[in-house]
Order: sequence, then C-alpha cells, then structure tokens
Amino acid sequence: MIGLPKSTEFNRRIPKQKFYENLSISPTLKRIFVEQIKVIWWRDKIATTTINLAAGERVTEIEIFEICLSAPQLNEAVLRQIDKEIPYHILFLLEYEGLYQAWIAYKETITSSTNAFRVDKYYHTDWLKEKDLPLKLEGLNIDQVYENFVRQIAGESFSDKSETLKESIARDSRKRELQKQIAILQAKVYKEKQLNKQVELNAELKRMKKEWEELL
Repeated sequence: MIGLPKSTEFNRRIPKQKFYENLSISPTLKRIFVEQIKVIWWRDKIATTTINLAAGERVTEIEIFEICLSAPQLNEAVLRQIDKEIPYHILFLLEYEGLYQAWIAYKETITSSTNAFRVDKYYHTDWLKEKDLPLKLEGLNIDQVYENFVRQIAGESFSDKSETLKESIARDSRKRELQKQIAILQAKVYKEKQLNKQVELNAELKRMKKEWEELL
C-alpha cells in the first residue's frame, strides 16, 4: 500500500479477537472491537530485511496495519490497545467505503532492555483517497522513515525540521495545554466581577496567549 515496494508486502489477516482475548480488556473496549471493526490486515513491514534501509537506533520495524471499519469513526482506545500488544511502531490506515485516514502515535521505548513502549498522542489525516494520503517513504534509516511519517501525518505544525521530532511533540503538547488553560481563564475573566481581579486574570491571559503565539 501507499506506494511501498513489493518487497515490504505482508498481506496477512489478523483476527481482531487477538487484541481483546486478554482478560484485562474491559467489556466496553471488547464491544468496540466487535462493533466498530470489520477486519484488520497486516499489509506491510518496513524493516532492514524487507527494504534497502539502514537499521534505526530507536525504531527496528514499522508495521502497516489496515483496519476496515463498520462506520467512519474508531475509538482511539482500540489503536492504543493494538500499539500496546505489538512491540513495534505502527502506521494505521483506517478504511471506510474506499476512503482512508492515516493514524500514527509518537511511540517511545521506555527502557532499552524491554520491548515496552509509551504511546503519546495520536496524529491523523482527514478522510482521503489512498493515492492522496500525504505519505512518502523518506529517510536513510528506519528511524528517519518513522519520524517522517509522523511529520507528514501531523502536518504543518511539524514541518520545522530544525527541531527534533521529540521537540516538535513537546511543543505541540505545550500548545494544546495552553489552549485549554486559555479557554478556562477566559471563562473566569467573563465571570469575575471584581475589577482588580479582572486585571490580574487578564494579565495572566495575555502572558499565556503570547507564549502560545511563540509556539506557532
């Protein structure tokens, strides 16, 4: 898929129950797997054994999973569960009635001695035809290919390659945090009756907005 070399093709169907047979899965999450997903395909594997790329230091393989949906939305908890079960980095392609969304998370190894990962925020595209997905195989090693997939899916906010991907993630997280704080503070200003308190809150609001603008 997405124009990858034939050598990366895997095309193996994965029974969706594989991901909810675990006894720790809540009944709600199991129901989501059953109701929202038709079928899961392991479409491609990007690794040194399947493509002429150097090994990565942090990313050993990138799996391409196609998830065919019953409706045009999927609970993010499903992706987190799959990411938790698979000890590799995953690019998800959600399919519904011939259109696709690309989803990917910033997935970091917790310790070098285990296969445990910490999954950060997910980024995704709009619904597009497969040929229009903004995904290109770019980079000289697996690390770079993965980082470029994250940047391509995240869009313009991650286009500055003068900063590392981790720095881009941190900047984006701080920006989102500030947006929430600004909305809360604006509501407080609106409700506040005391003038001196309004002045104090507005000063803090101005500071937050300035920091937010500097992160753009």
